[in-house]
Amino acid sequence: MAAGRALLSSHTGLAAIAPLSSIGSRAKGLASSIALLRRRCPSALVSTSARCCSRQQSEGAVEEVKGHGKEETFVLTTPLYYVNAPPHMGSAYTTIAADAIARFQRLMGKKVLFITGTDEHGEKIAAAAEASGTSPSEHCDTISQSYKMLWTELDIAYDKFIRTTDLKHEAIVKEFYSRVLNNGDIYRADYEGLYCVNCEEYKDEKELLEDNCCPMHLKPCLMRKEDNYFFALSKYQKTLEDYLASNPDFVKPSFRLNEVQGWIKSGLRDFSISRSSVEWGIPVPNDNKQTIYVWFDALLGYISALLGEGEQPSLQQALNSGWPASLHLIGKDILRFHAVYWPAMLLSAGLSVPNMVFGHGFLTKDGMKMGKSLGNTLEPKDLVQRFGTDAVRYFFLREVEFGNDGDYSEDRFINIVNAHLANTIGNLLNRTLGLLKKNCQSTLAFDSSVAAEGIAIKDSVNQLVEKARYHYENLSLSSACESILEIGNVGNLYMDARAPWSLFKQGGACPELAAKDLVIILEATRIIATALSPIAPSLCSKIYSQLGFSKEQFESITWDDTQWGGLKAGQIMAEPKPVFARIENSDEEKRNVVFPKKAKDKKKSLRQGLVEA
Repeated sequence: MAAGRALLSSHTGLAAIAPLSSIGSRAKGLASSIALLRRRCPSALVSTSARCCSRQQSEGAVEEVKGHGKEETFVLTTPLYYVNAPPHMGSAYTTIAADAIARFQRLMGKKVLFITGTDEHGEKIAAAAEASGTSPSEHCDTISQSYKMLWTELDIAYDKFIRTTDLKHEAIVKEFYSRVLNNGDIYRADYEGLYCVNCEEYKDEKELLEDNCCPMHLKPCLMRKEDNYFFALSKYQKTLEDYLASNPDFVKPSFRLNEVQGWIKSGLRDFSISRSSVEWGIPVPNDNKQTIYVWFDALLGYISALLGEGEQPSLQQALNSGWPASLHLIGKDILRFHAVYWPAMLLSAGLSVPNMVFGHGFLTKDGMKMGKSLGNTLEPKDLVQRFGTDAVRYFFLREVEFGNDGDYSEDRFINIVNAHLANTIGNLLNRTLGLLKKNCQSTLAFDSSVAAEGIAIKDSVNQLVEKARYHYENLSLSSACESILEIGNVGNLYMDARAPWSLFKQGGACPELAAKDLVIILEATRIIATALSPIAPSLCSKIYSQLGFSKEQFESITWDDTQWGGLKAGQIMAEPKPVFARIENSDEEKRNVVFPKKAKDKKKSLRQGLVEA
């Protein structure tokens, strides 16, 4: 147990936050939070969602963050990945999802700051460097670079990459530490307890397995006694309880919120924020014999990352550049640090809390937890080299319901990617362009808006686009993919029902109807490419190129381009060629290939409804 006395001051209140999507009926919770803020922390910074029509301010006591008043700013972060080892599929999954969210927000016209980076201090880093025969600094340089290289291979378009060994980050950490100290929330005490080196955290015996093993790493925790500095986390228990009760969108999905509320209600304990036995870290201000605890250090990377190149590293300057974050995207294993420790730390320093913390699940392989000892690890670089970036991005975002655990199976990977990307989307585009080349010299005879007059497919596509937008906004990435793929199903059904290849051979008005049909199908494909671009940007760029658009035109698209009417008469299509190569596998014939779901009643209704002229 910790010994010592905290220098307690009055509780501070939480800043008001808002969910990622529309605010809805949040006025009651917001008002109570503002009232709490006025009573307890008049110096705290308050923010509302970009969708709020006005900013809530306590009477002259709230300082508006410079730049945050711009309604369309969206700040998104991944965890800062620990560099004890090269990146794995778990960290790649988080970053792919974050990139898709960032790309969607850009399509929506937001100014996006997508932050990622590496956490480079702590005992594990020093041990990993020693094991590899290098210095901690050299080790960090190597591993951090491997993250950057993988993000490039995965088409990750981040805006900021922060390393916790950056000098500007150290300056922010020391200034933040001093703020918390001055608020009376840091004290010195002895601590003796069971410590997990891999978690870099003291553990409560009741949460450990047999032989005091960590439930996450399955290794025995070590008994340690240290003279450390502590943060008065327990002081913020009631404030956190009240805020989570009135702001349920702070932690998502909802079942993660339940976990967090359970932790808090069971009683918050002050935690050590320094280490006397760890040399590889940021020295504690006024005590060079101790280094700052790796989590107290790393969480501040979300703020130090906001500083511009060459900018004076001050906490206020960083805050002015985009704090609070709109969304922290993390794995469920680090939820406690982000949803309990981090808000309390920010409150102590008088700063706003982030708008949302979203904790996603873990990945397994063939139904089993991955591990080097089991020989079933999944290397993202190998997957990209074998199957391509678009296939990797699409599979994990489509097949894993975001927030839950998900499983990788190579058979399912190949079947899903071939069925969805090669067949439903790629083949639809390719055979339509082939017919256009054969019968119309690859030139559109009608505007897509004219071609679809009186045709039900236009309304069907518009409805599916709206569904996809809703799912993107609510971080339901798998459902967004499903809605977009359904546009491809609609296009294929329309093609089969209309049989334009047959109409071209008939006389009268039939060839003209067939030419319209091809424009309609190509317009649906263009809309697919726009809506799916956050998920599979390279594939969608190829589709746009096939449709006769330049790279610059594709890169300037917005979500408005998902509306029907983008193709114009006289537009010349490119030479038809497959935009996604089918993945070949020698055992494919033995598999039960999974194709997109097409309910019989839906298929029948589409055949009847989509062809009405």
